[in-house]
Amino acid sequence: MAARKRKFADAVKNEAFSGANGAAKHPRWSPEDFREWTVNDVCNFLTENGQSGDTVEVFKREEICGAVLPELTEERLEKMGFRTMGKRLLLMKLLDRFKLVPVSLENCKIFNDPIHGHIEMHPLCIKIIDTPQFQRLRFIKQLGACYWVFPGASHNRFEHCLGVCHLAGCLVKTLRKRQPELGISDVDMLCVEIAGLCHDLGHGPFSHFFDGQFIPLARPGFKWKHEHASVQMFDHMIEQNDLKNVFLEYNVGERDLLFIKEQIAGPLAVARDQAWPYKGRDQEKSFLYEVVANKRNGIDVDKWDYFARDCHHLGISNKFDHMRFMKFARVISVEGRRQICTRDKECSNLYDMFHTRSSLHRRAYQHKANKCVEIMIVEALLKADKYIRIPGKEGAEVKLSETPDDMHAYTQLTDHIFQQVLYSREPELEEARSILRDVESRRLYRCVGQTRPQQGCLISQDEAPSWSEEIVTSLTEEELGAPQLSPGDIAVSVVDMDYGMGDKNPIDHVRFYDKSKMDNACRVRKEEVSQMLPETFAEQHIRVYCKKRDQRSIDIAERCFIQWCADRQDRLKKPKGGKASAPELTPLKKDEKEDEAGTSRLVQPPGQHDSVRSRLSL
Repeated sequence: MAARKRKFADAVKNEAFSGANGAAKHPRWSPEDFREWTVNDVCNFLTENGQSGDTVEVFKREEICGAVLPELTEERLEKMGFRTMGKRLLLMKLLDRFKLVPVSLENCKIFNDPIHGHIEMHPLCIKIIDTPQFQRLRFIKQLGACYWVFPGASHNRFEHCLGVCHLAGCLVKTLRKRQPELGISDVDMLCVEIAGLCHDLGHGPFSHFFDGQFIPLARPGFKWKHEHASVQMFDHMIEQNDLKNVFLEYNVGERDLLFIKEQIAGPLAVARDQAWPYKGRDQEKSFLYEVVANKRNGIDVDKWDYFARDCHHLGISNKFDHMRFMKFARVISVEGRRQICTRDKECSNLYDMFHTRSSLHRRAYQHKANKCVEIMIVEALLKADKYIRIPGKEGAEVKLSETPDDMHAYTQLTDHIFQQVLYSREPELEEARSILRDVESRRLYRCVGQTRPQQGCLISQDEAPSWSEEIVTSLTEEELGAPQLSPGDIAVSVVDMDYGMGDKNPIDHVRFYDKSKMDNACRVRKEEVSQMLPETFAEQHIRVYCKKRDQRSIDIAERCFIQWCADRQDRLKKPKGGKASAPELTPLKKDEKEDEAGTSRLVQPPGQHDSVRSRLSL
């Protein structure tokens, strides 16, 4: 038996890289592109390597394409109809070149994560983690300026990316085990894990406010988001660390790299008349694009990790159980496209998830002191932008706002820019230094009021810059009885809070299944879940800050803000904040009644009507 096996092995060894009768192998049969082979390509490969027509017909009947080749085992070949051991051994030796590099425990690493416990990382993920481009994430705060408000919010993008990689692998493994018919390969799973690991490579200093606030002000009209930078940084990382051959060792080819980048940033080139915009995977694997960054309804492992991690570090309870969601996750075809669905009874769990997101924004991410610190740091960076130079490609020196165009420079950009400006000695940076010293000493701008748009009115972020002048000129010097403030003394912040899809209910974009009909996807209407769910799913807040800290300037800013809201009462509600909010915060008393609409109204004691009215006057 052993002699027969050696005979078959030698036969295949001589033929594996040449065609029938010793002909040179076809240039298409290279390990770099075999995953893109069609069924016909596989059949041609078998023919050119001396396989009989019967063998080719079996592969054609079973629809074996290039992506399936690494998954073929001797057992699978036997089920396909190859009964003799000799034939199976010949085929297995022929297909050995397509096998994945075996992953051993010696090549893996175990991370002890405070959120997910001990997590195991694939050797290729370790190669990525040990690059300067990934290591810079250790020095970028996950919650940006929140650390100045919440002392526990000291975690960084580095550990978040490890967590997303882990959860991405967990979800795909669960789907593969539960539904083998999906055809999820080892390379598919590895690509999803890498996408989770690298999805935040492009974040700038203090995370979201770099691409959300600093760049739009420093470079108006420049359309750029951190997702775009993540794709740029991913390519830069592979090039600088010569990782392409390492990726190929694990059968991750060009199309797989494209698949990874599409998971991070969406379709890279979309034709308007194209039904399926992605190139990395065919439409039958559309559900894989919903794991890391779900563009359909926002339910993805990125959120699962930052909900759990942020709540842990902020001291806020997390009501969403992502492990339970995975227990019920199932891929079902919906309108010709495979989607990740869940059990109908999990609907309330998903509402808890989006409520957790809203709560985190309300209590932490959009906290008024946090937004104030962001405004101050952005202002300091804008003042420093003209004078700071960062070494870039080929010895060039670029401004802070130009680093998105140069990944060499961007790799060096982390939260340390705060200390770089704070401890600088250049006289031209004195204004920026002064602002950062105020942040460090907790001399923050003062919030003089807050309002919201009227129902159905949406405020654009582009309107905010012009409002500072409108606010300070809403009252004249005669009406104020004092000199007016300058527009530069006022900062306006427009805050959006929603469930992740603007004013839409994201659950409307989720599909559920019943345990008696596990392959039929359906919607679950809100009223079928509970009568206590929200009616609206988005709101805006407009906050006004005074940069001067003396009480006289604060009083002037508050009066101007109240008058400005009154002048815009068709768009803005009664302001909240300062003296004007005092009556609204007073609890109900015996002399208060409710009108027919259910809203309370104050029954004024004699002699106080005019004074209270003057305080409420806009």
